[in-house]
Amino acid sequence: MRTALILGLNLSLTALAASAQSVPVIDGEIAAGEWSDAREVSEFLLIEPRTRQPLPYATRAWIKATEHGLAVAVDCLQPPEIARTRDQSARDQSGPVDRVSVSVDYEGAGRSALAFTVTLGGSVLDGTVVNENQYSTDWTGNWQHAVSERAEGWSAEFLLPWHLAPMPPPVDGKRQLGIAISRVVGSTGERVAWPPVHLSEPRFLSVLAPLEVTAFSQKLLAFTPYLVGLHDIAQSDSDTDAGLDVFWKPNNAFQLSATINPDFGQVESDQLVVNFGAVETFFSDRRPFFTENQSLFDVPFGISNSRLLYTRRVGGPADDGSGAGDVGAAVKLNGSAGRWQYGVFAADENGEAGRSFLAARTVADLGEHDLGFMLTDVDRPFLDRHARTGAIDHRWTRGESLSLATTVVGSDIDQNASGESAIGVQSRLDQRFSDRYRQQIYALHMDDGLDLNDFGYLDRDDLNYLRYEFGVRTTDFAEGSSTTSVDNRFATSTRRNTDGMKLFDAAAWYRNQTFNDGSSVYNELTWLSPANDDLILRGNGVVRLPQRLIAYAERNRPRKGNWAVGYGVSAQSEGLDGMRHTAVSLSYFPTYYFSDTLSLAPYVQLRYSPDWLLWRGGQRVASFEARQLSFNTDLNWIISERSELRIKLETIALRARARQSYLVGADRAARPTDELDSDFSLSNLGFQIRYRYELAPLSDLYIVYSRGGLKFDPRLDSVGSLFNDALQIDDDEQFLVKLSYRVEV
Repeated sequence: MRTALILGLNLSLTALAASAQSVPVIDGEIAAGEWSDAREVSEFLLIEPRTRQPLPYATRAWIKATEHGLAVAVDCLQPPEIARTRDQSARDQSGPVDRVSVSVDYEGAGRSALAFTVTLGGSVLDGTVVNENQYSTDWTGNWQHAVSERAEGWSAEFLLPWHLAPMPPPVDGKRQLGIAISRVVGSTGERVAWPPVHLSEPRFLSVLAPLEVTAFSQKLLAFTPYLVGLHDIAQSDSDTDAGLDVFWKPNNAFQLSATINPDFGQVESDQLVVNFGAVETFFSDRRPFFTENQSLFDVPFGISNSRLLYTRRVGGPADDGSGAGDVGAAVKLNGSAGRWQYGVFAADENGEAGRSFLAARTVADLGEHDLGFMLTDVDRPFLDRHARTGAIDHRWTRGESLSLATTVVGSDIDQNASGESAIGVQSRLDQRFSDRYRQQIYALHMDDGLDLNDFGYLDRDDLNYLRYEFGVRTTDFAEGSSTTSVDNRFATSTRRNTDGMKLFDAAAWYRNQTFNDGSSVYNELTWLSPANDDLILRGNGVVRLPQRLIAYAERNRPRKGNWAVGYGVSAQSEGLDGMRHTAVSLSYFPTYYFSDTLSLAPYVQLRYSPDWLLWRGGQRVASFEARQLSFNTDLNWIISERSELRIKLETIALRARARQSYLVGADRAARPTDELDSDFSLSNLGFQIRYRYELAPLSDLYIVYSRGGLKFDPRLDSVGSLFNDALQIDDDEQFLVKLSYRVEV
C-alpha cells in the first residue's frame, strides 16, 4: 500500500468516524462547533521553496466525512504586512493569487484525482489529475465552496459530494481515499502543502495522504437539456439546435453518462494556430459530456500529448470533407467491482460519412502494482476502414521514491481489403534519491505503421527513443537572499527510426528560479545534433539538417499595484542554414488590473525567421524569410457572483518572402533549384464577446458574438498592414444564444 510523503507522521485518518458527522454550513466561517468532530491537520510544510519547513504564519485544515460529501476547511493566517491578492477571474482562469487547493483520489489507488481550488477573491478552478502529475481544467463539477476574510487571515470551506466520481466498494463500512491540501501566498509565491508534495514532481498521485472514511452512499440522477439559437451573419441564415445530457449514479460504484446531440462547446474557442508542420495540432476538449469522468480512459503513449483516446476525434472533421461530424448520441459508463475499475465509452455519428467509436478500459489495484487493459474500435464505412487498438499498462511503485510504468500497445488497421498491424512499447522509471536529487529514464519503441489516430493521438510512428534526465533542486540560500529556490534539470536523448537511421541526438538544460517576491525566471538551452528529418516531406523522403540550438528565457512578475508583467525571448535554428541564420522572437504579456474584478491581459509576440523551412510538395522544400506579429488580448470582467463578461481577440499577421527552393535527393541532401517558390502572407482573426449568467450550478445562459477567418495573399504587405487586414476579416460572423439547465432528481 502507498505511504504518505511526510516526515514520520501517521496519516491514517481513522478519526473520521460516521457518528455525529453533521454537515457544516459552507459559508467560509470556520465555526468551532461545526468542526469539533473533524480531523485537524497542522503539518503544512513549504514545497515552494522546497525547504519542507513551516511558514511563520500557520495554516490549519479540518476534514470530515458527511452524508452529503467530504467537507474540508482551511484557515490561513496572514499578517497585514504580507499583501493579500484578491483578483477575481472566470472559472478555471487564475494567476498568482492567494488560494487553497484540495485534491481527492476517490479510488485511493493513485491513478486519478479531482482537484478543487478556491481563491481569496472567491474564484474557483476544478479539474483532474491523471498519470501522476498531469493536471487539466477541462472537467467542471458541482460542489460547494465559500471564503471569508478577517484581520489576521482568511479561510475557505469546501463540500465535495460523493457523486462526483465512482468509488470502489467499501470494506467493513470504510472507504480508502487519497488527499492533498495546499495553500499559496500570491504576493510571495510561497506554497505549503500536506503532505509536502508538489504537482510538478514526477510522483504526486501515488504519495497522497491515505484517508479512511465512512462509506456514505449518494445517488444522483441529473438531466441537462440545452437549446442553442444561432444567427449566421455572414451567410444571412439562422438555425436552432437542442440536445440532452443525462447523468445517473445509482450508487457509489457505478455511474452512467449519456448524451443526445451533444453540446459541442459552441461558447468556447480554440487558440489560433498557424501550423505548416507535418504534425497536427493537439486541442483539449471542453465539451461537458466528453470531460465528465474521462480520466479512466486517459492512457498516455508516446511523446508530448500522444494518447490512446483523443475525444476530439468524435465529431471531428468528417471523412467526406463536409465539415464536422454530426454526433447523434454517445454513452459512457464507469464502475468498479472488487479491485477492478472498468469503463465503456461509445459514440455514433449520423450520415453516410458517420463513424462509430467504442472504447473499453479496466484497471486493477494489486497493492504495489496496477494492471490495466484498454481496447478501442472505430468503424469508418465511408473510407472502408476499420481500426482497432489494444493496450496493456502496468505500474509498480516501491515506497515513496521509486516507480516504474510500462505500456504495450498494438494497432490493427483494415482498409480497402488490406490490413496492417504494428506494436509499440514504452517504459518510464522515476526515482527520487532525496528532496534535492531525482532522475528519470524513459524508453520508447514504435513500429513503422503503428497508428492510433482513428481514436487516439500519435504525433509519429517508426521511432526508437531513449531519454535520461537528472534533476537538482537547491533551497538552502543564505538569509536575506532574494532567491528562494533553483531547480536545474539536465537531459540527454537519442532518436532513431526502426531501420536504425539516426534522426537526431539532443542535450538540454532547464532552469527555474523563484524569488521571495513571487516572481520567477525560466531558462532553457537545447542542442540538437545534425539530423535526418523523415517527417517534413510527408513520406516522400528524408532531409538532412545541420546541428541546431534552441534558447529560451522568460521572466514573470506577480501583481504589484495595478500591473503584473511577463516577458520572454527565444532564439532557434530551424532551417538548412543551421546556426548561421537563427530565428528570434520577443514576447511581452502584462496584465493590467483596473480592479479586483476587471482586468486586461494583452499578449504581443514579434518573430523574425531568416531561414524558415517549409514543404512545397513531393521532394521539394523552400526556405522563407518570415516576419510574424501575434497579438492576443483578454478583457475579463466579473460583474457579479453569477455573471461575467469576456472579450477575447486573437490575431496573427505573417509575411514570408521566398529565399531559395530545394530538391531533396536520394542521398537526403537538399540541392538549390532555379525555380523559386512564391511569396505569401496571411492574416488570421478570432474575436469573441461572451456574456455568461449562471442560473444555477452547471446551468448557464450564454450570449456570444464571434467573428473570424483566415486570409491568404500572394502579396508581401508589411506586417502592420496585415495586422490591420486581420481586424477586418469577417468570413465567419455569428451571434449565438445558448441556454442549458441542469435538473437533479
